[in-house]
Amino acid sequence: MIEVKKNNFFLNEEVNTFLKNIIKNKSLANGYIFYGAEGLGKKQTALQFIKEIFKQSSPSENVDERITNNNHPDFLIIEPNSLLSTKSLGSSDLEKTVKSGSEIIKIAQIRNIKTFLNQKSINSDNKIVLIIDAHLLNEAASNCLLKTLEEPSNGIFILLTSKLNLLLDTIISRCQIVRFRSFSSKEIKSIIKEYLDTSKSKINANLKFEDLINSANGSPNQLLKNIEIWNDFSDEIISKLDSPIKNSLEILEISKSISEKLEILQQISLVNLIQTIWWRKTKNIGLVKKLENLKYLLRKNVQPRLAWEIAFLKISMEDI
Repeated sequence: MIEVKKNNFFLNEEVNTFLKNIIKNKSLANGYIFYGAEGLGKKQTALQFIKEIFKQSSPSENVDERITNNNHPDFLIIEPNSLLSTKSLGSSDLEKTVKSGSEIIKIAQIRNIKTFLNQKSINSDNKIVLIIDAHLLNEAASNCLLKTLEEPSNGIFILLTSKLNLLLDTIISRCQIVRFRSFSSKEIKSIIKEYLDTSKSKINANLKFEDLINSANGSPNQLLKNIEIWNDFSDEIISKLDSPIKNSLEILEISKSISEKLEILQQISLVNLIQTIWWRKTKNIGLVKKLENLKYLLRKNVQPRLAWEIAFLKISMEDI
């Protein structure tokens, strides 16, 4: 088991310095796009930025707690809805959701922003709207948001995205882009020392920190997610995932365990980790491609257990 001492990352000093200067100079823009790979602390940084903005106009208020609990009267957060509750999707919506999971932001949610902004601010000079995964706006919602951005208001918009290319160019042009860079392996190694309690950590002999680092793709938060996922499995299963599985019965058992224990996004993260480990050991490009196809099927909501079984069975037939 790997013990985590703390898991709240505000590590992008370049971004933090930039945002602190905005607060200090009172040079707030109407819109911001926080752009970078998943797991780089965009949401945590945005929430901290929002707290500091509100503290300027209402320092006596319990801003930290109210933002954390999402009960500040001048703060609105928009998050994607599950496709399970979506009755119909256009082709552009389907393209976005295939790439990003099974969620979408609909026009009704964006219309709520207009209602929110038309109300007088209660505790601050500005109302603030935070949109999570803004690339999941459907076409109608995107056009509605664009009109809202064009209209003079007392609102500040912060859009979070890992897929800038899926946002309308006209939305991008009306916002200031704040880029979150990925961390180097050296930086992530230093994070491990600071945030992981190595004195209490017992790591399966087959698992290397280097594999965890490489599979995180420069994201410290993803590193922690990978560790949490790995911790969900017994040493017996971990040892079997250490290399391509040849035994058909083991493939069925492990596929069942993975699909029952992990959510889809966790399963995709596990595939990334398995890819890293197996590539280090085999250098087999065909194997990597089969695991890439597995991630594609998981994103398309193909029955997860079946997707794992097919991928592992195909890999078992590889001459490795």
